Amino acid sequence: MRRITAAVLLVAAWGGAVRAQETPTEREAARGVIRKIAELEASLGVPDLVAKLTGPNAARDEVAARARQLMDTELLAMGDDITRHPEVGFVEERSVKILGDWLRAHDFDVQIGVASLKTAFVARWKGGRGSPNLGVIVEYDALRGTQGAFHGDQHSTQGPIGLAAAVAMAEYLGKSGQPGSVTVYGTPGEEMMPPNAKTDMHLAGIFRGADILLRSHSSTATTRPAAGFGTCCMNINGTKYTFYGAPAHQLTSWNGRNALTAVIELFNHIDGLRSNLRPETRIQGVIVEGGAAPNVVPDKTVADFYIRYPDAVYLEQVTEMVDNAARAAALATGTRVVIDHYGKARDGIAVSTLAEVGFAYMKKYGATGIAPEPGKPQGYEETGSVSSDIPGLGFSAKSSNAPNHTYEMEADALTAVGHAGFVTDAQAMASVLYDFATRPEYRTLVKKEFDGIKALFAEYQEALRATYVMPKVTVP
Repeated sequence: MRRITAAVLLVAAWGGAVRAQETPTEREAARGVIRKIAELEASLGVPDLVAKLTGPNAARDEVAARARQLMDTELLAMGDDITRHPEVGFVEERSVKILGDWLRAHDFDVQIGVASLKTAFVARWKGGRGSPNLGVIVEYDALRGTQGAFHGDQHSTQGPIGLAAAVAMAEYLGKSGQPGSVTVYGTPGEEMMPPNAKTDMHLAGIFRGADILLRSHSSTATTRPAAGFGTCCMNINGTKYTFYGAPAHQLTSWNGRNALTAVIELFNHIDGLRSNLRPETRIQGVIVEGGAAPNVVPDKTVADFYIRYPDAVYLEQVTEMVDNAARAAALATGTRVVIDHYGKARDGIAVSTLAEVGFAYMKKYGATGIAPEPGKPQGYEETGSVSSDIPGLGFSAKSSNAPNHTYEMEADALTAVGHAGFVTDAQAMASVLYDFATRPEYRTLVKKEFDGIKALFAEYQEALRATYVMPKVTVP
C-alpha cells in the first residue's frame, strides 16, 4: 500500500525548506499549523541530535553488527524462503510459523492468534525488564495477483529484518543489564481490508505500553519522512458496491434488469467525475463479481474500490460523490445498490527525531539511492490509528530497482539489491532501538515532538473543513 501521503510543510530546524503538503489547498489552509510545527522543529535541534547519536559508539556498533550477522547467516535465507512461498493476507500460516519458531529459539515467548486474527502474533522477550518498551512491527503477507499470490512489495523479508533488530537488541539488554523490554508484533494482511489488522490490534490493546514502534518496508530509494501528519498511502476508504438486478434469458433481456450494466455505468460515472475532483484524488476499483453466464442477465455484481485523498476532510466529499455515482447507476438501470464502507486508513504522525536519525544510520550502513530531501510526512505504517498514538518510524533503504507491487520487485527481493537494502534496514533499526533504550534524554525529545505535533491535528482538520467549501448548485 505504498506510497503517496498527506503532508505538512515544515521549515526544518537547520533552516532549509523540506517537502510541502500534498496539495496547494492544504498548504494555504494549514499555514498557521505549519508555522507552529516549524517552531517546534526549530526547538529540537535535530541536526545536533543526529550528529551526537550517530557518532562513535562501540556498544551500538556491536548491536548493529549482530543484526547484520543474523541477516547474513540466517535471516536473508528465511526471507528468500518466504518470498518463494507467498501467502496472501490472513492465511499466512506457513510464514507465521517460520517467524514464530525462530523467535522462540531466541528466547521470546510467542502467542499466535491475537485480536481475533489467527495469523497475528505477539512475541515478548523473556528477559524483559520494564521500560522502555521497544516494539518492532513485522509483516509477511503477499499481494493478490491474477497469476496468484506474489511478494511484489517484499513483505517477505520485513519479518526477518525486524527479527534481526529485535534479537540483537534483546541480547544487548541481557548482557548489559540495561532496563528495557523488546516485543515483536506480527501484523497480517497489510494489503487487505477488512479487517484492518493493525487498527483491530490497536483497539484490542495489543500495542498498549509500547514506547516506540519500528518497521521496515521495501523502497526504490532510500527515504525518510518529514515531520507532520500523514499516512503511507493517503487517507483511504475501502468501499464495495453490490448491484442487484433480475435474471432473464439474454434473448429476452428486457425481462430482467442487468446488474453488470449497472456496475459498468458506475465506472463510467466515476470517469466522468474526474474533471470535477481535485487532481490529487485517486479512485481505483475492480469488478470482483460480474455475473455467471453470458446467456443469463446478471442479477448480482460487485465492485471493490479504494478511494484515496491526501487528507480525510476532502475524502469525505469524494466518497459521497462516488456513492452518488453508484446510486445514479442503479437508478439508470432499474437495479438496486448496497454500499459497504468496509475499511479505512487515516492520518498518522511522523517525527524528525526518529526519521533523521534513522536516515543517517541507513546512510552510515551503506544505503544506496539516497533521496536528499525528506519525503511527505507519513506514519510508520499504513494504519494511522496506530502511528497517531505511538511514535515510530518506517525504515526504507533502497531494496529494488522496480516499482512497488510488481513482479520485478519480487524478483529483486532475491538478489543483491534487495539483500543489501534489507541488511541496511536491520542495522539501522537496531541502532535506533539502541539509542532509544540507552538515552533517556532522547526518549524525552521524541515524546516532546510527537505530543506537540499530535496536539495540532484538530486545528489542522478544522482549517481544512473551513477551506473545502461545497459549491452551491441553484436552479435559476
